Amino acid sequence: MGYPETDFEAAGDHPQTRDQRGATRYTSLIRSAKLICGSGEFVCVIRDVSATGISLRTFHRLPSGDRMALELPNGEGFELQKVRSEGREGSFTFLNPVPVETLIRETTNYPKRQLRLNIEIPVEVACLTGRGQAITRNLSQQGACLDCDMPLAIAQTVKLTGSELPEIRAKVRWRRAPEYGLAFDTTFSLADFARMAASIQSPVLLSE
Repeated sequence: MGYPETDFEAAGDHPQTRDQRGATRYTSLIRSAKLICGSGEFVCVIRDVSATGISLRTFHRLPSGDRMALELPNGEGFELQKVRSEGREGSFTFLNPVPVETLIRETTNYPKRQLRLNIEIPVEVACLTGRGQAITRNLSQQGACLDCDMPLAIAQTVKLTGSELPEIRAKVRWRRAPEYGLAFDTTFSLADFARMAASIQSPVLLSE
């Protein structure tokens, strides 16, 4: 947990955020989350937070729009209003009161889990028993959930290929046919995962 200060520095002197001065601010809170808006779901990093606002950084240009939502890996979400943005960084106010300690410690009833992005991508699944078509339901750095039109077995090794994904080798970890959970043999770094998600949903965000 970062050290408390008494100024939401990232919000600057914007008129809408002057009342944030005096709210305890926690710095050095480097934690991954996802930013949800009209153009998709994007990986972000929480830089600092107070009871009234939050500062975020992405691995590409921030998506457009003033109203967004922030979701933690444990599934807890927060409604946001953009105050300012510049390049890959932005400051937001919370639309509803937020228990900061809960956000910082993630002390909720939700179980901890990997950061997942709900992105649907058509892919081909290849294994020793044949080939089939599938569509991803969500993606993480370490794996994916997909619907597949051919049966797969637990611990089976498969290869995913698609126009919007690099070739990925994975193992089946669970199944509720036609839905399957895969664990990638080689995981993505957070930065590579973030840029891949942006390239699929809104490639313009990768332009400098």
